[in-house]
Amino acid sequence: MTTGAPPPTYPARPPRSRLRTFLPLGIAAWLVLEIWLLTVVAGAAGGFTVFLLLLAGLVLGAVVIKRAGRRAFKNLNEALQRGTAPASGGGNGLMMLGGLLLMLPGLISDAVGLLLLIPPVQKTIARRAERTFERKLSESAPGTLGDAFQQARMHRPDGKVVQGEVIRDEPGDTP
Repeated sequence: MTTGAPPPTYPARPPRSRLRTFLPLGIAAWLVLEIWLLTVVAGAAGGFTVFLLLLAGLVLGAVVIKRAGRRAFKNLNEALQRGTAPASGGGNGLMMLGGLLLMLPGLISDAVGLLLLIPPVQKTIARRAERTFERKLSESAPGTLGDAFQQARMHRPDGKVVQGEVIRDEPGDTP
């Protein structure tokens, strides 16, 4: 019998999140459903009709993304000219997501993309996403987000933590 050092212990691996487990399965199911639906519609209406539907979705999606981008850029320019922060929301992000979904080939993604272009749906999703984001943020960090940026901690090689503030060097400053 041999003796020696005990086997190395490794830190416990954190449990895999549900999102990370089910997202690939959801994407695969969505792709299979999209392909199946395209073949059903092609069998009923013809392949050329499906091609025209996909082409119309691509063109409409590009127009929607371009319009939302211009609107977001216009809002940013107006806010910069006023010297204020840009207004939050506005629906530009969800409108761009709707345009992207329209550009993806598939009828289900087109239907979801068209739903995202309806203003009441955008407002509902934006409110729900904001509440979820705030709840997750409050659960994850015991202070406020501002507190996290107010202090910096420097870890020294001996393991001690030194409290301090981050000071940015501006161009032209002399050391």
